[in-house]
Amino acid sequence: MAHSLSIVIPMYREQDNVAPMLARVHEGLAAYPGPWEVICVDDGSLDDTGRRLLAEGAKYGPHVRVIRFARNNGQTTAMQAGIDAARGEVIATLDGDLQNDPADIPRMVEEMFARDLDLLTGYRANRQDAWMSRKLPSKLANKLIARVTGVKIRDYGCSLKVYKASVIKQVRLYGEMHRFIPVWAAMVTSPTRIGETAVGHSARQFGVSKYGISRTFRVVLDLLTVFFFLRFRARPGHFFGSIGLALGFAGSAAMSWLGVVKFVLGEPIGGRPLFLVAILLLVFSIQFLTTGLIAEMLSRVFYQRSEGPLTVADGAAGAADDSWRLLRDQQSQNLLVSEEAVRRDA
Repeated sequence: MAHSLSIVIPMYREQDNVAPMLARVHEGLAAYPGPWEVICVDDGSLDDTGRRLLAEGAKYGPHVRVIRFARNNGQTTAMQAGIDAARGEVIATLDGDLQNDPADIPRMVEEMFARDLDLLTGYRANRQDAWMSRKLPSKLANKLIARVTGVKIRDYGCSLKVYKASVIKQVRLYGEMHRFIPVWAAMVTSPTRIGETAVGHSARQFGVSKYGISRTFRVVLDLLTVFFFLRFRARPGHFFGSIGLALGFAGSAAMSWLGVVKFVLGEPIGGRPLFLVAILLLVFSIQFLTTGLIAEMLSRVFYQRSEGPLTVADGAAGAADDSWRLLRDQQSQNLLVSEEAVRRDA
């Protein structure tokens, strides 16, 4: 059975890559048996990216859809906008810098269903990037993320991924969380249903990379958020409460000792630094405990207003209209041309 496919491509200041990217997508998807569409998201580019997307898309047809942001919002927001607009049963994402090969997508779709996965992420086996500015930060980030989250993926930074729409549409991406998509997906499906496969990778030909070693520090900050949601999403009170109880125990122990010093030994304690420290520990303890209670109440409200537990169900998501790219349409057109040629010869 052929599955409808939506390809999401976020682009930012990639004006020279627009035409060759769309050409490569159509070459790579020429033999795809099901209906497919391309959703290009211009992330508020100040160059000619948006206009060229509209112009090039018009040449191919309505299956090339363009979303334009008025200002730059980041790759994660652009990717989320494309996922929200996607109509296919399967959603594929890739960068717009020509480093990912769209020809890998049909194979990845077939492999995902053959292996009964919900998400298949590519890893760049022969990565064509600078070692110091790209490969080294990526290696450090991949090892750190895998160790903290427990989701063993070799290449979190590869944007070429294929998802079941029923899974990825349950995930909301914010900030710069696109690199943690396998982790977020593991919150709505089993980690055993997340796989990886080798994909091609090419050196950048046009434009300038938006990544660098500075992103490693952002990864660390984002990883703290991921760790919190992964472990304490449904029970935030346990996180704040455990800290509050530890501080409260330390403050109470200090106050108990000072009580012995004051009432048993008869020594003054007002000028002792330990007295101030104990008071601060007790105040911090109360703050953490009350924060935990508030977080628990907010968590209860969130889950009560949601549509129940997160579940995954396969189902058709494609719209039945003429804005899909269909292999049979191309074959029918070729057949009509052949029949016309036969009639002329006769």
